[in-house]
Amino acid sequence: MKQFIYLLCTITVISCGEKKEKIEETTLEKAHRIHDAVITIDTHNDINVKNFVDSVNYSQRLDNQVNLPKMKEGGLDVTWLIVYTGQDTLTDEGYAKAKENAMSKFEAIHKLCEDIAPEEIELALTSADVQRIVGAGKKAAMIGVENAYPIGTDLTQFKTYHDLGARYISLAHNGHSQFSDSNTGEADDFWLHNGLSDLGKEAVVEMNKLGIMIDVSHPSKEAMKQMIALSKAPIIASHSSARALCDHSRNLDDEQLMMMKENGGVVQTVAFSSYLNTEKHDARAAYMKSIYEKVADSLDIAWYERSQFSSLSDADKEAFMENYPKVLKIGKELVANKSYAPEAVNVSDFVDHIDYIVKLIGIDYVGISSDFDGGGGIEGWNDASETFNVTLELVERGYTEEDIAKLWGGNLMRVLDQVQEIAKEMGES
Repeated sequence: MKQFIYLLCTITVISCGEKKEKIEETTLEKAHRIHDAVITIDTHNDINVKNFVDSVNYSQRLDNQVNLPKMKEGGLDVTWLIVYTGQDTLTDEGYAKAKENAMSKFEAIHKLCEDIAPEEIELALTSADVQRIVGAGKKAAMIGVENAYPIGTDLTQFKTYHDLGARYISLAHNGHSQFSDSNTGEADDFWLHNGLSDLGKEAVVEMNKLGIMIDVSHPSKEAMKQMIALSKAPIIASHSSARALCDHSRNLDDEQLMMMKENGGVVQTVAFSSYLNTEKHDARAAYMKSIYEKVADSLDIAWYERSQFSSLSDADKEAFMENYPKVLKIGKELVANKSYAPEAVNVSDFVDHIDYIVKLIGIDYVGISSDFDGGGGIEGWNDASETFNVTLELVERGYTEEDIAKLWGGNLMRVLDQVQEIAKEMGES
């Protein structure tokens, strides 16, 4: 259980009639104390519905990156579980198929919290819920939606998603949606809407009214600008890092980061290897490619490059994501003691991005995410059981407990509070 009263940084021992002796706290002890004190929130963890059934579920220590035993081991208090749907054709048939997928993920999350492990994890809808649930010694789940594509063209579905617990939604993913252009348009300079479509602009207003945070991690830069111009509430980037340090279209450049500060939003820096250090990632990925292929072959598992993923059938995607953590785990174990293997992107590289964004826009606008079970994970924070390592790195770099509390979720909860308050005001006007 999280406690709310803590010892000072030094412990003073007083023996009767003896001189006071001051025992200094080590960096490791300080990091553990802070990690136990703050509420740790990871804003982006993908799910596979096969892990939400009676026989196989998050109450067990599965091979995936986030589950209850691993959250407890690493001291991760809150996981945002993601309702993700890939981009398909902008047709009624495509929307209907995607809706079925999205609803199955909503149902899985509710089943975990209400039927499978209600004594261990509870769905949170507000920051007050988070405080209450974590204070009671349980883990909290929150719901984010990665891609509004399954909503189709029926804007009333945003309320349906809200009622099911969605507290942030991205209007696009990899590929232009009916609402918004995606960052992926940058590769060939092809844009469908030049930002937001008219439907997307209506969606921004609808999310403001409902109290749903608008996520700009996947939409294009122009779409982000238009969302900020239209939104009456702060926005978030649920899992993006700094483009100045890693030139990837999924990251935010300095202009976008400054816009986030001016908007009052928050950038949830993401522990995704290829978004943190391109040179290290590419060298490691090239080396590990043959390792993973050999592991997959030995297990008789189909293995694909990330570039092939979008062309796979839903069944192949699901099978791949189910086997992905297993193959990665075995592959990493095989090269763990090989000194000649290229260095993996690690927690230090991740916190470099936090440092950069904090220095540019301030401590009040930065947060933390992993994209676990969706491709995220780095050396030192490869699953929820290693969450403490992020806090340790922050302490080693001089961040205070107040700073770390903001980074680990305080800033995000501040934005959620503001978004929900603005929705209330809009409803009363």
